[in-house]
Amino acid sequence: MDNQALSALREVFGERLDTSREQCICYSYDATGKMFLPDAVAFPTSADEVRRTILLANERLFPVIPRGAGSGFSGGSVPVQGGLVLSMERMDRILSIDEENLVAVVEPGVVTETLKEEARKRGLFYPPDPASLKFCTIGGNIAECSGGMCAVKYGVTRDYVLGLEAVLGTGELVRTGVVTVKGVVGYDLTRMLVGSEGTLGIVTKAVLKLIPYPETIATILAFFRSNHDGSKAVVGIIGERITPCALELMDRTAIDCVRENAGLPVPAEAGCALLIEVDGPKESVSAEAERVEQACRRYGAIEVGRAADAEGRERLWTLRRSISPALRQVNPVKINEDIVVPRSRLPEMLAFLADLASRQNLRIVNFGHAGDGNVHVNVMISGTDEDERRRADEAVAEVFRKTVALGGTISGEHGIGISKAPFLEMEVGPLGVSVMKRLKTCFDPNGILNPGKIFVEEGMARR
Repeated sequence: MDNQALSALREVFGERLDTSREQCICYSYDATGKMFLPDAVAFPTSADEVRRTILLANERLFPVIPRGAGSGFSGGSVPVQGGLVLSMERMDRILSIDEENLVAVVEPGVVTETLKEEARKRGLFYPPDPASLKFCTIGGNIAECSGGMCAVKYGVTRDYVLGLEAVLGTGELVRTGVVTVKGVVGYDLTRMLVGSEGTLGIVTKAVLKLIPYPETIATILAFFRSNHDGSKAVVGIIGERITPCALELMDRTAIDCVRENAGLPVPAEAGCALLIEVDGPKESVSAEAERVEQACRRYGAIEVGRAADAEGRERLWTLRRSISPALRQVNPVKINEDIVVPRSRLPEMLAFLADLASRQNLRIVNFGHAGDGNVHVNVMISGTDEDERRRADEAVAEVFRKTVALGGTISGEHGIGISKAPFLEMEVGPLGVSVMKRLKTCFDPNGILNPGKIFVEEGMARR
């Protein structure tokens, strides 16, 4: 970025434009740990400031990288070509919660948990629940189409976005979608923007669907001797037409990470654990929970327990939530992938992952949202051994090839960003990539919006 561009941006943002090295470092990385310094960071407080920024970027040809909380695992918010990071954190107002029409209107910087809690106070439910919900933002959730533990029953972020206000790569302010349940007027621009990782437009307002909060919840923890038994139980539970609101799987490597610190007794022979929740009216939940427990036992569970109250429920979730923080005990560097396969192929996928870890001599920790086939594959490495890194990269490529061969997808909720860009064509094919690039050009003809993401060779923006 040149001085003229920075001077023009100063007129828009005043003291909310920061070029200090300290601030640029703070906005140079995300959860991948990859770091690229921007030339400046700006903090808009209105859609008009975003619009004026994009018009300037087209005039001066500098990259603009929209950013939420920087909690992504694919490098989607890192400024790989420098330029301006546009942090949306100060656009953090819940503008309205309509209890009659079950709709919330929010700015992109609203923290996900804040919206969920405000809805809950009114007896309403915003279901998307990414693991980072305590600090991730709605804008980032929309950019990545975040999912979470409730997706098996309630779906992902795109299922709750009714409409958007966004600034396109041209600097035009567009309003998409509706505030009603139904609406089929023209192309679905809302869904095109959801999951586009800030490469087509920058969300400045979102209209979100809410639903009634469930009356009660039952939480069950079941241990199995093997991944085969546990994953068969996942398939069996769904096959019996039970739809849990959460169905989480932890393999032996994940259990080993938290066995000492979980605060729960774990059977010594446990090779797999399922954490299962059902919700709804009290009478139906009680019956469904009993059916879940019976199904687990039929598929070989060695121990099945149910939380007696809210405190007990929280204790059961401790096991699942402890995994990610505990992974650093295995090795300091985590390569985190989020593949999805059809539920019926879970046993095969988990067997493949165990064999892969053995063949490549790697520690691979697997856990995730088994109810919708989403497995978080964590390849744990030292970060100092070049041969180990090479084997880890080969293992990731093998995981993606196997996933696609099983009819799955290489990213369920983390997006493509920079980390998965080399594998995009593996899943969507050359024509799919070509069509996506053409769409990108329509929305962002000068390639100034989040260049270097999704596609291996991206954009016309220059530093």
